[in-house]
Amino acid sequence: MTRAQALDGARHAFDDGRFEALLAQGVAYATESQNPAQAPVLQAYLDEFLQPRLESLGFTCRRLDNPVPGGHAFMLAERREPGAAFTLLSYGHGDVVRGQAGQWRDGLDPWQLTVRGDRWYGRGTADNKGQHCINLVALEQVLAARQGRLGYDLLLLVEMGEETGSPGLREVCREHARALRADLFLASDGPRVAAERPTLFLGSRGGVNFDLRVQLRPGAYHSGNWGGLLSNPGIRLAHAIASLVDARGRITARALVPKELPANVRAALRGIEVGGGADDPEIDAGWGEPGLSPTERVIGWNSLEVLAFKTGNPDAPVNAIPGQAHANCQIRYVVGSDSDRFLEHIRAHLDAHGFSDVEVLPNGPRMEATRLDPDNAWVRLALGSIERSTGKAPALLPNLGGTLPNDIFARDLGLPTLWVPHSYPASAQHAPDEHLLGSVAREALQAMAGLFWDLGEAEARAALG
Repeated sequence: MTRAQALDGARHAFDDGRFEALLAQGVAYATESQNPAQAPVLQAYLDEFLQPRLESLGFTCRRLDNPVPGGHAFMLAERREPGAAFTLLSYGHGDVVRGQAGQWRDGLDPWQLTVRGDRWYGRGTADNKGQHCINLVALEQVLAARQGRLGYDLLLLVEMGEETGSPGLREVCREHARALRADLFLASDGPRVAAERPTLFLGSRGGVNFDLRVQLRPGAYHSGNWGGLLSNPGIRLAHAIASLVDARGRITARALVPKELPANVRAALRGIEVGGGADDPEIDAGWGEPGLSPTERVIGWNSLEVLAFKTGNPDAPVNAIPGQAHANCQIRYVVGSDSDRFLEHIRAHLDAHGFSDVEVLPNGPRMEATRLDPDNAWVRLALGSIERSTGKAPALLPNLGGTLPNDIFARDLGLPTLWVPHSYPASAQHAPDEHLLGSVAREALQAMAGLFWDLGEAEARAALG
């Protein structure tokens, strides 16, 4: 049996409706992790939907309890082969955001797969049920073509709480580090750079959320009697923020940006364009770090955003100087940033600019930035494999602009990390009308079949060093 037969099998699994039937079955589970009442459904997705499928492919499955109170259990599926050259760890999540039933176009049911042309509607089709189902069907075709052997061991970790921040994922990976010991991480989540272009990304930007607060008085005072005499917390906070980031989005507190954009990262991003899709917003020319392309600004650099700003009562303003103001802010950052000291740097910057009255408060955990070296041998293998399967040169993103829990796999488990996404930017992920493109799914099935096949070849053993 040959590689070409594995790819043919992947195409046939799409064309004859087997993949559609599998995805329809998975979408029917209303796995809303934000809804405590759906906890039995989340467990059923693992026990009833995934486990039988995985066992038919030679995996043994076991439950890993979540040490975080209220957290959902994990599933670890293991497929071991005598004489395996190395171990591959994969990952997926079966939970979804709320279905938002009643808000979908034309009365579409979020828990029923509906195919209309190239768009396959249903909650989880893009994030993440469709993506890990593509990988499972592709794997099935490779095993059939190789007569039940891969040439490497394969582990799959599935969680049911990613949409609520992956509670317990880090703890489970640390507790079961020996069972999760591997040589390479490969998974699928997030979007391609464009629907028609296969994509490989190697990590993600990190994220730090923080609050800025100005609390001057316990209450408000009439602006006619006190205007011009009392400092206004909204004005103070606006100027404090303006000292951190200028009117064109450039971060002026330079301790909050990396020292450089590495040459191999810049080279990887050359020729990749962001935006331009039918449903994408128009990129604002001249916004962000000067001297960088739009792709470099969102993939290779840091941004500081104001997510919310409140002073007084915006819904019912009165003629009074408010006593306090509050802003929720966020830094998206890349590898090479001094993220451990971000809040310390902000504090020092505000003090130096006369804003000692502005408090700096952490807001939630920090998500770490990760980025595998684009020159890594596993990266070269994956790029070559995807191009050979699809006939297209894939886009290489050193990291996503968004944030995934990749630091757990890259740092805690010490693995080189490869992500091959099967969604696209306009998928309506997390919104009504979420959908997967059938054309992307068909191509992704072939790309993943080729990649699972090539990982069993001699080139993969050479990549081990």
